[in-house]
Amino acid sequence: MKHADIHEQEHTMAQTLARFSAFAPRRAGGLAFFRAAIAAWRQRRALERLDANARRDLGLTSADVARESSRPVWDVPQSWLV
Repeated sequence: MKHADIHEQEHTMAQTLARFSAFAPRRAGGLAFFRAAIAAWRQRRALERLDANARRDLGLTSADVARESSRPVWDVPQSWLV
């Protein structure tokens, strides 16, 4: 590969990164949101099934588990929607 070709690729990559910044806010699509909601629902149900020893090992109280389990299915962490 010639030096000019490498420089052209780097320039193209810089332009791409400038247009599609990883830090730009994005809205999740419907399918991504649905998958995240189902995953949250499953994890919350599994959390409810933990016995006292398992909750203690995770550093959770019964109140923590009750609070998390009572959250609505659409209340998912934003980081899951990327």
